[in-house]
Amino acid sequence: MCTCNDPCSNFPPASAKLLRRLNPTKSLPAKLSPNPPSPPPMATARSLRRLIGTLADPPPRLPAPPTQRRRRQDHRFLHHSSSSRASPSGRHAAPPPPPGGAPRAPSRTYISDMRKSAFEGNILRLLRNEIQHELEREPPAKPVDRFGPFSVDDRPGEQWIRLKRKFGENEDINIEATMFDGSIPTSKTAGSLGEDVELHISFIVNITKDKGSNVLEIMCSAWPDSIEISKLVVHGCQRMPSGLYTGPGFKELDDELQDALYDFLEERGVDEELAVFLHQYMANKDKTEFIRWMDTVKHFVEKKTT
Repeated sequence: MCTCNDPCSNFPPASAKLLRRLNPTKSLPAKLSPNPPSPPPMATARSLRRLIGTLADPPPRLPAPPTQRRRRQDHRFLHHSSSSRASPSGRHAAPPPPPGGAPRAPSRTYISDMRKSAFEGNILRLLRNEIQHELEREPPAKPVDRFGPFSVDDRPGEQWIRLKRKFGENEDINIEATMFDGSIPTSKTAGSLGEDVELHISFIVNITKDKGSNVLEIMCSAWPDSIEISKLVVHGCQRMPSGLYTGPGFKELDDELQDALYDFLEERGVDEELAVFLHQYMANKDKTEFIRWMDTVKHFVEKKTT
């Protein structure tokens, strides 16, 4: 039996090493210092084994708090409920309907009709507001039916007008003019906002002599205060045949010939005054046709399907 003063010598090397690491000599209290008399060997060994066993065993498991136990119970309950609703194929089935049956959802046809009615109501509201705005802001004037020697056919719902007159003994003059069909930018005037433009109107002058004779067709442009000739051609009284030679461009002609042709038209009332009239007339017609178009769309939307 060992009588040394080191209590750790009675244990295997590994246990002694663990004891020294847990209780170094420099931190031992005075009653365990090496100088006091050593206890009986068997008592010392038993005490150290109990100490080592206590250190080696895991700490006792404390009971879970009530809240945690409740969460675990809830989790088990949810798991059990979801497992009980599982379908034979392993997928979760839909929850059972509530007592008395679930309320029926609106049909797709009903929803579609509701949306259609809402869209149509919004379109009608916007059209009515726009028509009222145009009528209150600057209502269009009643179109005139004459300009000087010309009679004017407004052609409601169309984007062109026709002017007619007689000249001399046997000339019939017909003018067909479109609404505004183009523009060019111009220099800004004092106090103007944005970019100023000059609007363009295309028109054709047809002159015939006697019934069934050839037609002199002159293609022109009407600017706000001037007339410009672009081309002229002579063809039969019927439709112009395809492949007909139409001559050179107007600006390729001799300058004196160009001036003579302008004088020819001016004598028949196709001049700067006609250009001013056409621009005023088309500005009014543009408003009239716009309001007519909106009113036509409004009546179409309002019409109920049978």
